Amino acid sequence: MTLSVTGLHHAYGRRQVLRGVSFQVPEGALVGVVGENGAGKTTLLRILCGELTPTGGAVAHDGRLGYCPQQAVLNEAFTVAQHLRYFQVAYGLPDLRYAHELMEILNFTDYLPERVGHLSGGTRQKLNLTLAVMHDPDVLLLDEPYQGFDWETYLRFWDLAAQLRSRGRSALVISHLAHDADRLDHLHHLRAGVLRQPAAAAAGD
Repeated sequence: MTLSVTGLHHAYGRRQVLRGVSFQVPEGALVGVVGENGAGKTTLLRILCGELTPTGGAVAHDGRLGYCPQQAVLNEAFTVAQHLRYFQVAYGLPDLRYAHELMEILNFTDYLPERVGHLSGGTRQKLNLTLAVMHDPDVLLLDEPYQGFDWETYLRFWDLAAQLRSRGRSALVISHLAHDADRLDHLHHLRAGVLRQPAAAAAGD
């Protein structure tokens, strides 16, 4: 067990958003949860990353979590290098070698001295992803992680995901589209707060 979700319920007043959601993210697996707007994806992710307490059910996990939100929480006045240094201290990392390796994979090492306020949306998302992964989490929570990526960066993202999986790391991808099903080991469909049984994707065959 790397991440286990059991019987999650959540309501805002009388409005039931999650209705007994259960699933697992095994070690070394890429798992997807897809659903339309209003299906409960954002509430689910907020519970998984600890921002929100469910009204029922439980979440358990082994090891470190990483969280890449859809909306990047970056300081526009800071440079890319300053963001890396800030998170290095926050994570207690001895150096930035892995962060720089991630930047190489995502192809934006030239942006180290650039202020975030001058970056494109796609480059901001590259930094957002790097900050979520640079402490080498055991489970990575990703909310629409490739939003704003061009095709090349999209492919680089999945290369990175495959590398993480090969090292025994796991990732949960939350999205409103299911077109990446063949890249995932398991795919779950969230509809009106209810999770359908997972389907084995081609990557896990």
